[in-house]
Amino acid sequence: MLLEQLATTPQQLAETYTHEGHARTASCGDEVTVRATVVAGQMQEISWQGHGCTVSMAAAAALAALAPIDLPAFGRARARYTAAVNGDGELDGDLEPFANIGRFPLRGQCATLAWRALASAIHVEAVPQV
Repeated sequence: MLLEQLATTPQQLAETYTHEGHARTASCGDEVTVRATVVAGQMQEISWQGHGCTVSMAAAAALAALAPIDLPAFGRARARYTAAVNGDGELDGDLEPFANIGRFPLRGQCATLAWRALASAIHVEAVPQV
């Protein structure tokens, strides 16, 4: 899916949730709030709302589409995504357009904004695949 298509995905924050995170990119002002419902170690729903560039909004939409996902798998996915954004690896599906986007430093910040918000909310670090 193209970034423009992802960026126009309707935003809607869930009314009920167990975790909420917010992040802002100081250099450009993009902001996103991410909510997740975590039950028994699994994110059953991820919702978001924000404003910013096409890259940050598309990345938030692609992140929300990962649910349901268990917490360890999210940690691995975050590590893989972050590495690929920075040019170390490949991505597929809706995440493919974000591979190597970090070669433009501001775009790399935007591409990881929602991921950082969610990770801080659920306290999950990026876990490299072994």
